[in-house]
Amino acid sequence: MRITKRTNLAMRVLMFCAINTDRNVTKAEIAAGCNSSENHLGHVVNRLGQLGFLKTIRGRRGGIRLARAPAEISVGDVFRNLEADVPLVECMVVEENTCPLVSACRLRGCILGAMEAFYSHLDAVTLSELVDSNDGLCRILDPRLVA
Repeated sequence: MRITKRTNLAMRVLMFCAINTDRNVTKAEIAAGCNSSENHLGHVVNRLGQLGFLKTIRGRRGGIRLARAPAEISVGDVFRNLEADVPLVECMVVEENTCPLVSACRLRGCILGAMEAFYSHLDAVTLSELVDSNDGLCRILDPRLVA
């Protein structure tokens, strides 16, 4: 299984915001801290906002911040929402399936079970568990700590 760049970047954005909960952060700060282009980041931030993970504030003191407390954001929820439209194997998309084995194949069920186990494990992990007391991550993602 491979996580999309979008989901990887989304988790970086959420961790950046969780480290900086005391203020609004800018796309430029996140892009610099997460090694991303602002353009790609904008798409991810927009999607995270639509899903209710982030809120964006316009204006002079605007920026981006978490829409919920880090302890209320499940990593599994983020992954499920962002990866749901990415099929792991061809037979999961009926309209595009060309596999001749589909009527007798048991592999699809095994893969679906493995995916569910993966997501279930991530459901038990919250954003706060990834960032709380993580001094190394704080040094990397809090631009105010850079000397």
